[in-house]
Amino acid sequence: MTNGVLPSQALRGLIAKGAIAAVPAVQEDQLQPASLDLRLGTVAYRVRASFLAGKGRRVQDRLEEFTMHKVNLTEGAVLEKNCVYVIPLAERLALPQGVTAVANAKSSSGRLDLLTRTITDGGIEFDRIPEGYQGPLYAEVCPRSFSVLVRAGQRLNQIRFRSGQAVLTDAELSALHATDPLVSGEAVISEGLGFSVDLRPSQGTLVGYRAKPHTGVVDLDRIGHYPAADFWEELHAKDGRIILDPGAFYILVSREAVTIPPDYAAEMAPYLAMVGEFRVHYAGFFDPGFGHATAGGTGSRGVLEVRCHEAPFVLEHGQVVGRLVYERMSERPETLYGLGISSNYQGQGLKLAKQFKVG
Repeated sequence: MTNGVLPSQALRGLIAKGAIAAVPAVQEDQLQPASLDLRLGTVAYRVRASFLAGKGRRVQDRLEEFTMHKVNLTEGAVLEKNCVYVIPLAERLALPQGVTAVANAKSSSGRLDLLTRTITDGGIEFDRIPEGYQGPLYAEVCPRSFSVLVRAGQRLNQIRFRSGQAVLTDAELSALHATDPLVSGEAVISEGLGFSVDLRPSQGTLVGYRAKPHTGVVDLDRIGHYPAADFWEELHAKDGRIILDPGAFYILVSREAVTIPPDYAAEMAPYLAMVGEFRVHYAGFFDPGFGHATAGGTGSRGVLEVRCHEAPFVLEHGQVVGRLVYERMSERPETLYGLGISSNYQGQGLKLAKQFKVG
């Protein structure tokens, strides 16, 4: 097997071999160009605190220690703000040697400030699954800004599979940018492709949104349903800067438009903690073809989910806030992001989660 991130056609092969199994069976629309959507099971366990199983221990055994009560998700149930839930997923793995996996929240989960992480039996890290792992998968879910109504079968996180080492070095990334520009403007390359925040929009003064502290419940199945003003406060900047409030959650946008060539995938990573009292809150997967001309794109800007930490912090236009780590695909996916699949964020700018309507 060629080193790299496994595309959708390779994931079909893993399903056929039983390396990826599920009850009910995996559906075709779970397959993305370079990842697989994971589905919630039928029950959520409200737990006292977040936890990892730990070496040699099962998640189910730890649930017996920490569970406060169980919630049936079959007909839908509310996961309350600032509470922690562990939900068995429909999928389970039997990874072959040489294949590892990493999970991440889906874009819409991150934009709802819905902390979603994957845990496994014997796990000592969130979202990282070693080669040879055989066992169930669980989602740890903690709504941070809004209580949410969820149902069995919904997809809050996704998983990407890799064979061997696939991350591009800075030299390789520079060479790729020289032949297939990855970003509008100058490329800042240091352990990935740096990107900055846009606080001087080309039109108007709207630069982002801040989550309101006391809102109603968001039903995840209601697309374009909720007036944004009921859940979000608009942020306007006339001087190219805003002050982040401790504990607040923000949706901002990158200044640069980025592209992911068809033979590559990328993952958003936080920038160094030393840059300030905030972090880009959720990492995220960027699929092959995102913003790229071969998939009908002309560059897409990255939406930034930002949480401020202990002290108020001045964020200024053009400040570097994150980076994209690029990886090779083991082969080009059969379908690219934005071509023939549901791609909610191709060509995006500043954009809230798909449950909200603006205006």
